[in-house]
Amino acid sequence: MTIIFPSPIFGPIHSRRLGVSLGINLLPDDGKVCSFDCIYCECGFNAEHRTKKLLPTREEVRTALEEKLKDMQANGTAPDVLTFAGNGEPTAHPHFPEIIKDTLALRDRYFPKAKVSVLSNSTFIDRPAVFEALNKIDNNILKLDTVDEEYIHLLDRPNGKYSVKKIIERMKEFKGNCIVQTMFLKGGYQGKDMDNTSDKYVLPWIEAVKEIAPRQVMIYTIDRETPDHDLQKATHEELDRIVALLEKEGIPATASY
Repeated sequence: MTIIFPSPIFGPIHSRRLGVSLGINLLPDDGKVCSFDCIYCECGFNAEHRTKKLLPTREEVRTALEEKLKDMQANGTAPDVLTFAGNGEPTAHPHFPEIIKDTLALRDRYFPKAKVSVLSNSTFIDRPAVFEALNKIDNNILKLDTVDEEYIHLLDRPNGKYSVKKIIERMKEFKGNCIVQTMFLKGGYQGKDMDNTSDKYVLPWIEAVKEIAPRQVMIYTIDRETPDHDLQKATHEELDRIVALLEKEGIPATASY
């Protein structure tokens, strides 16, 4: 079942990786807007969920977030994290840097112990203002599903020009102030084997991760229904093996099953 999130605020929900998470969705609530069209996305394929509404404005996001934080404070519910996620790529919003500034100020006012996280597919980190904003938050969680260019066009299906080498170079510029997030799965798509848990994909990816030198790696697998139904979860054992390989290289890593 496809999930389309409310906008601009949803939750709080319990995140496998982040705890009690208050969601911030910078995309419309009637569809999906993303620079990727991943075959595993819980929001479905882009073409099946075209939006008719406008993006929420900076002021709409700030007002809705403050109202929700006031309500949570009054009811004794403390978020572990304020998470930018939802119906597509949050950094695509034209006022993403300004919204980050507002969010940090509101977090400091109402729940100073909460973290601010962004789940990003990394496609806009070459924009200086986006890069600067991501450097200011607690957890900039950047997608790198593989270093194989052909595979990434099958799995993540980026719109327009995309170079995984350029993404890796830009990730390195965070100088460790980032978290790499990677999806591992199995099954098939359009007659092709999509298993990226083997050494063919894992070992070159680990070499790239070593170059990026993130402070953490989060690996995960399918949790909800996917738009392509021939995909399968990676096993606990397969994810644990990858975590062990990362830790052997001195890279802190976690797996979400």
